[in-house]
Formats: sequence, C-alpha cells, structure tokens
Amino acid sequence: MKNLRISLGLAAITLLIFGIIYPAAITGLAQLLSPRGAAGNPVYRDGALIGFENIGQAFSSRKYFWGRPSAVGYDASATGGSNRGPSNPDFLLLVQSRIDTLLKYHPGIGPEDIPPDMVTASGSGLDPHISKAGALMQVQRVASSRQMSEKKVRELIESHTQRPLLGILGPGDIVNVLKLNLALDEETIRGKR
Repeated sequence: MKNLRISLGLAAITLLIFGIIYPAAITGLAQLLSPRGAAGNPVYRDGALIGFENIGQAFSSRKYFWGRPSAVGYDASATGGSNRGPSNPDFLLLVQSRIDTLLKYHPGIGPEDIPPDMVTASGSGLDPHISKAGALMQVQRVASSRQMSEKKVRELIESHTQRPLLGILGPGDIVNVLKLNLALDEETIRGKR
C-alpha cells in the first residue's frame, strides 16, 4: 500500500510539473519573447483579417506571387508533409504537374530555372516564405498582370528579402509571400492615384 501511495504521488507530481507547469512556462516565455508570433502574426487590412504572416496561404491569381505548395492544402489545423520520397511515383507526378503549371504561366523559363521550393511542399505544409529565386522567377508574370514595370517588382522583392542572421544562421535569402503581395497591392493603389 505504501508503494502504491508513493507511485501515485510521484505520478501526480510528474503530471503537474511536465503536464501543466512546464508547458505553461514555455508558452509564457514564447509570449514574452514574441507576443504576436504565438498567434501566427495576424495581418489585417481595413479591419478585416486577411491572413497570417507566419502561415502560408494559397495565391492563385496571376497578379500575385505564388507561395510554396502545401501538402495539406494550407490547412493550419492539419500541418505536415506528404511523407512521399523522391522515388515515389505519385510524388514525381505531382512535382511534374507543378513544373508544367509554372512553365505554362512563365514563358521564357525552362525547368532548370525553377527553384525546388516552388514545386515541393515544406515539412509543415504551411511555409509562408519562398526563396528569392522563386520570387524573381515570377517577376514577368506579376508585372505584366499589374501593368507595372519589372524593375519596380524587382525592387519590391529586394526590399522584402530576409537574409540569414549574421549572414550564416537560417535559410538563404527568402521572401514572405503575403507581405510581398500586400506591398504589390499598395504599389498598385499608389500608381492609380
């Protein structure tokens, strides 16, 4: 009986520490260090929620930059990759389909010009960023759809490019697709005035 009480007491203490105190402390620390980050950094326009800075979303219009494909249909409640390897025939067909779509809407580029992140989903399926090369690949389509100069679109990409911390920590040059598309909208509105 004594051993049972000790075991139950130890289980209760362990549950309290690792099931309540530790998660609450980590959540509190995350909120302290990045108060908006824990909520995905909601982005509003004219008081309406239009997306989240840290969660990828689908853009299919020719006048917007397209993000990285999602294995979960950009559903934030079901994050994850496809778990298909590079030798899986279904995966290869899906990647080829994405390549064909990009080639259709971006005349003048070849398959070798398409960065891997534009045809493969990330591990979470919700990556809000694309490589700078992925953004530059789309300049001609976006510029012509908006009747904007390619130079101006490139300048927007450059001003929205995030570089690795200290030049070495983190991914290479990346661009947040939602922020870039919002900047495009603002530039279009400014150009019509």
